[in-house]
Amino acid sequence: MIAEHSMVVLNNDKPASGLFAGDVGAVVHVYASGSAYEVEFVDGDGSTVACITLDAKEVRTIDRGELLHTRRHAEGTNKMLDRSGDPTES
Repeated sequence: MIAEHSMVVLNNDKPASGLFAGDVGAVVHVYASGSAYEVEFVDGDGSTVACITLDAKEVRTIDRGELLHTRRHAEGTNKMLDRSGDPTES
């Protein structure tokens, strides 16, 4: 089980929330002994980008030696950017 306040890595894309696999968030709540987690994703100034409930299989802890990476996020969840920061085609 992952503890509250742990940093976690998203395992799969979440287009509706503007998130990609590899994005890093913090666990803000643990459901049912770790069956699911409420995870908050923030941008560089600490503004919340998304706070979503994820099944345990959708996140993992960050491993030693892994580096964090930045990318541009579109404001609002209806504008998806690809990994390069360009708008995706709908």
